[in-house]
Amino acid sequence: MAERLKLRARDAGDLETIAVVVQDALVPLSEIRYLPRERRFALMLNRFRWEAAPKGDGAAATAPSPAGAARRDARYADPAPAFERVHAALVFDEVKAAKRRGLETAAKGGILELLTISHEAPFVLLSFSGAAAIRLEVDRLSCHLEDIGEPWPTIWRPAHDDDEPPGRGR
Repeated sequence: MAERLKLRARDAGDLETIAVVVQDALVPLSEIRYLPRERRFALMLNRFRWEAAPKGDGAAATAPSPAGAARRDARYADPAPAFERVHAALVFDEVKAAKRRGLETAAKGGILELLTISHEAPFVLLSFSGAAAIRLEVDRLSCHLEDIGEPWPTIWRPAHDDDEPPGRGR
């Protein structure tokens, strides 16, 4: 049984730690909720377990994209490190308002990719790929992240502009 991550953020430094952990999380549009009566904003995400990823340059561990299917047999013949993803809940309390920008346009197949989370009082900004964003107005920063369920293996390691090979995948 893998160790489940459970983090709490009360200041910008704490939130920065959570932002690193949820970078590249996949978020279904259907799993984003603002509950104004409870003053709570919550989302379920499918996060890459960066803390469990093998160390190193990662180039050999990045699996080929479907476009590289002709090369798959040779790539899969080499033992590659297993990566993991896990479902997690990310919850913000003491939320006065929530504004969305470009979510439906940016969501591919109803799924968003979370890039980062930042805090500049009184706002928390969740930035997604495709220039989509959610801005929360909060009385004070109160956030928690908790893994739910067991992780599962994946061959897809998220890549970024500085290390992204052509045809990256999930």
